Amino acid sequence: MRLARFERGKVTGFGVLQGEAVVPLAASTFEAALRASPSGDPLPLATVRLLAPVEKPGKILGIGVNYAAHAAESVSFVDTKKPEVQKWFNKQVTAVNAPYANVDLPIVSDQLDYEGELVVVIGKRGRHVPRERALEIVAGVTVGCDYSVRDWQRASQTMIMGKGFDTHAVFGPAIVTLDEIPDLGALEVRTYVNGEQRQSGHVRDQIHDIAAQIAHLTAAFTLEPGDVIFTGTPAGVGAGHTPPKWLKAGDRVRVEIDGLGHTENEIVREAGETVIG
Repeated sequence: MRLARFERGKVTGFGVLQGEAVVPLAASTFEAALRASPSGDPLPLATVRLLAPVEKPGKILGIGVNYAAHAAESVSFVDTKKPEVQKWFNKQVTAVNAPYANVDLPIVSDQLDYEGELVVVIGKRGRHVPRERALEIVAGVTVGCDYSVRDWQRASQTMIMGKGFDTHAVFGPAIVTLDEIPDLGALEVRTYVNGEQRQSGHVRDQIHDIAAQIAHLTAAFTLEPGDVIFTGTPAGVGAGHTPPKWLKAGDRVRVEIDGLGHTENEIVREAGETVIG
């Protein structure tokens, strides 16, 4: 199954992607959508707007420096080495963004960077889940981009300020269930900026694989349906270049994973308006 969330006019709903159409589901929540039956005729994709598959995840977690080549290039901007222990941060729920929506270039920084990633979405509650059973609590996987503001990231030991800006947790277009993926490790993550390939890496190259990530996280706290996990990025991020290749207004960032689809975002200058209430 390829579970998506979509908007049509003023109505949002869940549906199953089938080719160039989405079949609506009789569900109003993510958990219900995982079990729901079709509730209407297929809608052409051209008539809907795909949203982030989970509107407000309870947790958005990301693992840092989880590909060896990225760990090597990261020394220059986060002062770290290949990690023996998993390094985790969180992104804020207000960072959630649709797969094809604009992404803000913050008014407080010009060091916006991209990180193409495989994203895991949790489908069942899990605590103290052993590695060999970890995939039992996974609803599916999707494509994501962990946009990062590097100077703000460096300024905080936990990295959460640089990782949590609004619009910077892009994922979609759909959650693909694991029964549709013959070999999770064979999936390749590729990132392009303005058509230039910047990143390429296979999931099998992760230092800590997905099952190990889930086992580690659930040793500390419960994972719940709708929780989102960014599982690490390959080498080639903007900060890893000399000089750094920061994103600019007007740039287009595309992340692809074969069999899962792609995200594509235009970078736009944040308005920076005061919002109260």
